Amino acid sequence: MNIHEYQGKELLKKYGVTVQEGIIARNAAEAQAAAEKLNADTGTEFYVVKAQIHAGGRGKGTIKETGSRGVVIAKSPQETGEKAAKILGGTLVTIQTGEEGKKVNQVLVAQDVYYKGEAEPKEFYVSVLLDRAKNCNVIVASTEGGMDIEEVAEKHPDKILREWADPLLGLQPFQAQKMAYRLGLEGKAAKEMTKFLLSLYAAYVGSDASMIEINPALRAADNRILAVDAKVALDENAFYRHKGFPELRDEAEESPLEVEASKYNLNYVKLDGNVGCMVNGAGLAMATMDIIKLSGGEPANFLDVGGGASAETVEKGFRIILQDPNVKAILINIFGGIVRCDRVANGVVEAYKNIGDIKVPIIVRLQGTNAEEGAKIIKESGLNVIPAIVLKEAAEKVREVLA
Repeated sequence: MNIHEYQGKELLKKYGVTVQEGIIARNAAEAQAAAEKLNADTGTEFYVVKAQIHAGGRGKGTIKETGSRGVVIAKSPQETGEKAAKILGGTLVTIQTGEEGKKVNQVLVAQDVYYKGEAEPKEFYVSVLLDRAKNCNVIVASTEGGMDIEEVAEKHPDKILREWADPLLGLQPFQAQKMAYRLGLEGKAAKEMTKFLLSLYAAYVGSDASMIEINPALRAADNRILAVDAKVALDENAFYRHKGFPELRDEAEESPLEVEASKYNLNYVKLDGNVGCMVNGAGLAMATMDIIKLSGGEPANFLDVGGGASAETVEKGFRIILQDPNVKAILINIFGGIVRCDRVANGVVEAYKNIGDIKVPIIVRLQGTNAEEGAKIIKESGLNVIPAIVLKEAAEKVREVLA
């Protein structure tokens, strides 16, 4: 589960990570009041107004309605309120949102940390995530902070630094110190970066995060190291250990269909294609999406009903797929193991009857436990459903209905 920047920073602070201080605001008056409080608490004279959406590239993004950037600088509390008003309620389009953009419901008013001092401010990239190839966590860092890390990796792969943490011992102080030196830091700044990396790793492990990305991490003019941004993704499978984490979820940032699917424990991800698919098992889902592409179509979703799906669950999944206006056909591909094919067939029949007039063609492939019974249920239902036996045949049926 992704969380907002301000939520990520609050989480990091609990583990001793130094962050750029800020206050969340949901209207212009709150933004002005936030700036006034920041001035009183930190002495800052400049204010950064940052749109809070689950997407990167906000600083380069544009609000459709006003032309404002997603991240702007203000020089007074009054100007902070005025600039926040041009962001709040608008649709922010960034390189990650696509042309449809995302509505901005809140902004983070943050202190200026690019002040003058003994050293020039310097931006770094730092992240913690799981290296699946080596089966351990890895710290990834670069001197090219503030840039898209994918662009840095493509153009300057030598500037991507990595330090792997032992699965049992975790990240050791000497490793964090070595990373600080490899980033070109020394003296107080190196010590601060060492502490920053150790605290960041503690936050990653302690919160059961799947990823923490700080871009940029800033060496301020007084050689402090702090998180100017924070992208945090939490592992929902560990929420039983973190009772307050579900409250951090912002459903407004998620696809309405994905939100609805989660209520029924369906693994659903909306895609941009035209063929809806329902399967049981992630591996079969990937194979089914490959078959759809080979047939000339594009998957409209990933939907895994799971091993213990009931007729009701299948019906709910069916309804969710049909809510996508881009869907021109549906492929149901079930291998009966734990979930029986007759149960799936009953779910399809009930969904068809309850929903009413379904205009898109439906291809159903049932194999495994009670496959014959499932096929009989569908055949005797009198519904306009196209049966298929093997994957190749299912692909051909998809191609035919899309032609």
